Amino acid sequence: MTNKLKITFLLGIFMMIFSSNMNAQLKPGELVDGIAAVIGDEIVLESDVNEQMNYAKQQGASETDKCDFLENLISNKLLVYEAKKDTLIENRSAAIKEQANAKYRQLLSQFPDEKTMLAAYKFRNGYEMKNAIEKIDVDQYYGQAKYQRITEKADVTPNEVTDFYNLYKMQLPEVKDEISLAQIMIYPKLTEAHKEDLIKRLNKIKQDIAGGETFESQARIYSEDEGSAANGGLYKNIYKGQMVKPFEAAALNLQENEISDPIESEFGYHIIQLIKKSGKVYDARHILLKATPTDDEIKTAKAKLDSIKGLILAGKITFKDAAFKFSDDKKTKFNAGIISGADGSDKIERESIPGSITYELAGLNKGDITAPFEDEDNKRKVIKIIKQEDVIPAHQITLETDYNRIKQMALNKKRNEMIEKFVNSKLPTTFISIDGRYDNCKFKANWKKESIKK
Repeated sequence: MTNKLKITFLLGIFMMIFSSNMNAQLKPGELVDGIAAVIGDEIVLESDVNEQMNYAKQQGASETDKCDFLENLISNKLLVYEAKKDTLIENRSAAIKEQANAKYRQLLSQFPDEKTMLAAYKFRNGYEMKNAIEKIDVDQYYGQAKYQRITEKADVTPNEVTDFYNLYKMQLPEVKDEISLAQIMIYPKLTEAHKEDLIKRLNKIKQDIAGGETFESQARIYSEDEGSAANGGLYKNIYKGQMVKPFEAAALNLQENEISDPIESEFGYHIIQLIKKSGKVYDARHILLKATPTDDEIKTAKAKLDSIKGLILAGKITFKDAAFKFSDDKKTKFNAGIISGADGSDKIERESIPGSITYELAGLNKGDITAPFEDEDNKRKVIKIIKQEDVIPAHQITLETDYNRIKQMALNKKRNEMIEKFVNSKLPTTFISIDGRYDNCKFKANWKKESIKK
C-alpha cells in the first residue's frame, strides 16, 4: 500500500543518513554536533557534512574535501531558503509530514517493535526520528523545485554540444559495457476459486470483529500490508488521491467505525474501517490479503507469455505492439517495452543489472528473447520475457556514438552555471554565517562575503 502513497523513498540513502555514523560514541571533549553554517533561516549541521562525506567514501570517492561538501550543502540550503519564499512553488508541508509518517511506518514494519528500530537508527524517540525524515524530505522537495524553476528554460544547440565535447573530450569517462532491454511483464491472474477463498477469509475476520475482536488486533495478526500491519492496519491523515482508487472509494463511502465488505485492488483484497473523516483528510484501518499467485497460476501466466513470444518470433506481432497490448507494466508498455537506465536513457550498464535478470540473459545475442521467468515488481510476483535490443561494448565517448549522452552533459553544465549565477546574485542580500572551523576553506562562491581586493 505504501507505494501508492506516492512516496519516493530511497532506503539505502536513508539508512546511510541515519547509520551508526550519525551518533557514534565520541571520546570526552569531542564535538557532539554543532552548526556548520546558517543560510537565511536554514541550518547546516556538522553532522550533515560528515554524513555526506561518509556516504561519498562508501561510494568509492577518492577525494573527500570537507570544504567541498560544506559548500554543496550551503548551496542547496540557499535554494531551499529561496524556494520557501517563492509563491510559485507549492507549499507541501502537510503532505511532506504525512509522507514522513508513512516512511516511518514502512521502516517500523521491518523491525519487531519501535524500540528496536529506534535503537538501530540511534534515535531517542519516534518524534525525533519522524522530524529527521521530514527534514530530509523538505530539503529535497524545495531544493529540487527551485532548481527546476531556475533551469526550466535551459537548452543547448548542436554547436554547443560539439563545443562542449571538443573542450572536455580528454576528461570524459569511458562508457562501460551497456545493453538495451525491452520487456513484457504480466501479473499472474488468480483463479475464481482463489479469489473466493480470500474473500471468505476476510468475511470470517469481519465476523470475528463483529463478535468482539478488535480490528486492530486482527490487522496485526492477519494483514499482509507491511506498511500498516504492525500499527493495527492504521493509516492516518490520508489525503484524497493518495490511496489506490478502490481503497479510497470504499473508505469514503463508510460511516465512522463502519467496516467495508471485501474489496479488490491491485494489491489484493481488503476490508477497511473508516476511523474518522474531516474534509479532504481521513484516517482508516485495513486488513490486506495479498493476491499471491499459486504455482498453477504462475504456470498459466508463463504459458501465456510463451505463446506471446511465439507470435513475436513468427512475425505475427512486433515486440513493441505486444508490449502495448499485453504488458501490465505501465512504465514500459507505452514505450515499446524499453527499460530505462539510471540516467533515463535506453542504455543500462551491464554490471548494474540484477543477478536474476543477468542469469536469464546469459548466452543471448542482440535481438534474442528470454524464456518466461519469475521476477518481483513492487513486492508483487510477476512473469516476464525480456528482449535484448542492443549490446554496446565499453568504449570512449564520441559524438558519433554518444551524442545524446554528451548533449545531456552539456545541458547539465549549463544548468549548473545558471544555478551558480542565481546563487551569486543572492549572496549580497542573504544572511550567511559559516563556523570558524571552516575559515581556511577556499570556496568557489564568496560565501564569506569577503571584500574583493582591487
